[in-house]
Amino acid sequence: MRYSCVYEIAFQLILCHLLASVAEHSLPTSKNTHSHWYIDELAEEGPCNIKTYKYTDLSQDEFLAVYAYQNPVIITYDEKWNQVFQRECSRESMMEKYGQKVIRLSSANTHSYIKRDVTLQYYVDEVLRPQDINTLGNVLAVTGAGTGVPFHWHGPGFGEVVYGRKRWFLFPPEKTPHFNPDKTTLHWLYNDYFHIPPSDKPLECTLKPGQVIYFPDRWWHATLNLDTSVFISTFLG
Repeated sequence: MRYSCVYEIAFQLILCHLLASVAEHSLPTSKNTHSHWYIDELAEEGPCNIKTYKYTDLSQDEFLAVYAYQNPVIITYDEKWNQVFQRECSRESMMEKYGQKVIRLSSANTHSYIKRDVTLQYYVDEVLRPQDINTLGNVLAVTGAGTGVPFHWHGPGFGEVVYGRKRWFLFPPEKTPHFNPDKTTLHWLYNDYFHIPPSDKPLECTLKPGQVIYFPDRWWHATLNLDTSVFISTFLG
């Protein structure tokens, strides 16, 4: 079991140090008074059909036996554990410390690999805009409502939301979803999702602060940020 050692180490870290997930776009409407990132709601949270555990209720042995190699799972924890990191991820803190740092913007879709270096301040002020259903699927470091990552797969990983809400859609490796890699998850949600027969619907759930999702190796997954979101992803492959 080539990932066994990695899984065991990661599982301990996820419960002790909260290995997890941060980020995606924003809309200039209301502000979250705690984090000062813009918030907006572009889509409903939808159902949650992924098994969820409080961190004290899922043992390492059960995680390895039931989830590590075959099933997604969500783990919840006390948000107070992450308060210091949440403050560090506030808009004011990030702009003060990193606003003039150069970051690289690039596209995540199949047919475009353009990259551009800009300062974080420029990105937040000029690029951080809402997307609609006709916008191409870009992957961004800090993004907002309506953005997300189209369906793709890779090695196993964890994802944690620090701010906002992030909706996840997952299919097992043998069940390739129908999607256009040059369209956003939001476009897929409005144009394809509701036409999927109930028996073929994806596993899905909307993550909020205090929740960590684990997805196994080669599982198809797409994400949609329902608000301005900050997240961290930890990849084990």
